[in-house]
Amino acid sequence: MTTFDSRDPVTGDVVATFRVYDDAAVGAAVVDARRAAQWWGELGFAERRRRLTAWKSSIARRMGELADLMHHEGGKPVADGTLEVVLAVEHIAWAAAHAADVLGRRRVRTGLLMPNQACTVEYQPYGVVGVIGPWNYPVYTPMGSLAYALAAGNAVVFKPSPHTPAVGRWLVDRFAEAVPEQPVLSLVTGAADTGAALCRAGVDKLAFTGSTGTAKKVMAACAETLTPVLIECGGKDALVVDADADVAAAADAALWGAMSNAGQTCIGIERVYAVDAVYDEFVRVLTDRASQVRPGPEPTADYGPMTTPEQLDVVRRHLDDALARGGRAVVGGFASVRAPYVDPVVLVDVPEECAAVTEETFGPTLTVTRVRDADEAVRLVNASRYGLGAAVFGQARAVDIAHRIRSGMASVNSVIAFAAVPALPFGGVGDSGFGRMHGADGLREFARPKSVTRQRFAAPIRLTTFRRHPMAVRAIAGLVRLVHGRR
Repeated sequence: MTTFDSRDPVTGDVVATFRVYDDAAVGAAVVDARRAAQWWGELGFAERRRRLTAWKSSIARRMGELADLMHHEGGKPVADGTLEVVLAVEHIAWAAAHAADVLGRRRVRTGLLMPNQACTVEYQPYGVVGVIGPWNYPVYTPMGSLAYALAAGNAVVFKPSPHTPAVGRWLVDRFAEAVPEQPVLSLVTGAADTGAALCRAGVDKLAFTGSTGTAKKVMAACAETLTPVLIECGGKDALVVDADADVAAAADAALWGAMSNAGQTCIGIERVYAVDAVYDEFVRVLTDRASQVRPGPEPTADYGPMTTPEQLDVVRRHLDDALARGGRAVVGGFASVRAPYVDPVVLVDVPEECAAVTEETFGPTLTVTRVRDADEAVRLVNASRYGLGAAVFGQARAVDIAHRIRSGMASVNSVIAFAAVPALPFGGVGDSGFGRMHGADGLREFARPKSVTRQRFAAPIRLTTFRRHPMAVRAIAGLVRLVHGRR
């Protein structure tokens, strides 16, 4: 049996050793999940809610243990790991509590043509859902698929990132304690080949979180069997600072959005567009505060290491390109990259065609660009091929600006607040993917609508028969003209 090690990104110590699931092993896991899905789906909403609540409670009681594991396996500070677990627990609670109301059978109006019918719609589980999770938020992000798919009545086969498999196994083990009867939530571990095997293993839907490039490969694999997909990719999220913004608050939010989790956040802030009236003050405040932020392994550090060596290379490339094209580093610079850490970097005067502006950096770097007004800011924000999240700081026009930005989510006078509201759908447009996690839309993402009509009495005008009266079509056409044809 082939295995691989999960390692601490700071020390290189082995955290745990895991099996590499090949095609046969992944296929066997899906077969087992298929049997479990039948049992889980038949439990009903109330019983599933009870068991999901038990899972949630176990995670909440042991969040310190999980946060510590996240620290050792991914380098995340324990405090940040704790916040991530808190968010995940909230999402389990919301999905479990609202699944029946969102997905349960309900009556719908028949409309003008079918008054003799009683109509219902309900949302039935797909069966087995495959979930491929990321390493940057190994609890919160996959939970947007795991909890909602489970609450909808599906069994789930979960493949965590090969950089954080121990976190994935911990979540699955806690679920097995709450639901010991069947492998409703099971784990397969490995790298790209294991993910490809899961795409082709006969799952009924697949949810993927990761890079746009990998997402295209996932979609191609799933297309072979017409397996529907939910795709959540990265972003190049921007923050707009309008003329009437609280500049200090905007700088503080931009700093957190850009640097927390070492900048390894799909909805993190990577670009700022500040209008001319407040640009200089914003840069001054941001520079002062960014200079005080430090990464490191100690508990007092503001953020941890880059989780993968490959991400360090991306940061170096983006810095090289930006500085070579005339950008200036007002905080940090080339020397900020000191593996496995990257100190905060704030860049100004970076041309819009640079990789640091157009590509996802996924590191603790931030570009700040001066614009004439908010309209120019919106134009530049929307020029990106990504469209995940965004933020706006201001007063009079801030909400209007947020609505004009091409993104799946936006926050006003805060950053990433939408991620902490379980009722709000989470997802993007363009190269940031499609489909939604969280909220009612997230529940429906993991269920298929089923419509049923039942005839209550014979139709007064029979249209769908070869024995219909010659006047039937005239009568119904006249009725439609009367109701809908008036100007």
